[in-house]
Amino acid sequence: MNKLGFIGMGNMAQALAAGFIQSGSIDRSNVFAFAPNQDKLKKNSQRIGFTPCESLTALAEAVDTLVMACKPYQIEAVLKDLGSSLEGKALISVAAGWDHAKYQQHIQTNTRIQFVMPNTPAMVGEGVLLFEETNSLQSEERKEIMNLFESVGLVQELPTSQMGIGGAVTGCGPAFVDLMIEAYGDAAVKYGMKRADAYRLISQMILGSAKLQLATGEHPGVLKDNVCSPAGTTIRGVTALEENGFRNACVKSVEAIMER
Repeated sequence: MNKLGFIGMGNMAQALAAGFIQSGSIDRSNVFAFAPNQDKLKKNSQRIGFTPCESLTALAEAVDTLVMACKPYQIEAVLKDLGSSLEGKALISVAAGWDHAKYQQHIQTNTRIQFVMPNTPAMVGEGVLLFEETNSLQSEERKEIMNLFESVGLVQELPTSQMGIGGAVTGCGPAFVDLMIEAYGDAAVKYGMKRADAYRLISQMILGSAKLQLATGEHPGVLKDNVCSPAGTTIRGVTALEENGFRNACVKSVEAIMER
């Protein structure tokens, strides 16, 4: 992998491109992108540091590795437009629902495919990047690409059968956590705290709690018990959450996604 090209430059592509460049994992002179809105593309290129391309063909000619970052419904048309220019390229897809098997149904060239599911915290270098185990990348090439994605978060390989549930909890999960931040913020405001202060403190609390679990490897239940003193305040709050079906609501939110 020498030159990287983004097909589409939405929020996720911007986060990845900026993260790759800022981390020093790839030189900005080796990052290219194409998007239909050329004015917006050029503005983003000035801010992030990549080179804008005027067409899909020009992008494909400039790079050896492409990142499919457009909307899923646009992919078939993009593949048709690219045609034989995909010959011999590596294609990294971050579009939901387009796994290795689906690309094999639409690509007739010897393009090498890797499906990756990122999430929005990659924008701040704290993402989760799920790599589908089934792929057609060359071994060393895949290591390079996984190292590149590690610059914006945690890389985890999953079998194809688990990419759906992995994407549900890591891709949709940020929205659930945001909802929790907002709810606890409302509680803090109810008791007199300024909303901006509440959000800042709650977000830091969640960040710290997550880092503590990752650093210690402890079961979440153990960490929860460490905070709950006998007849104390925290256990009262935990009991209230249980009475209102907190755990069940979490499970049901994922079931709603998986059973859609």
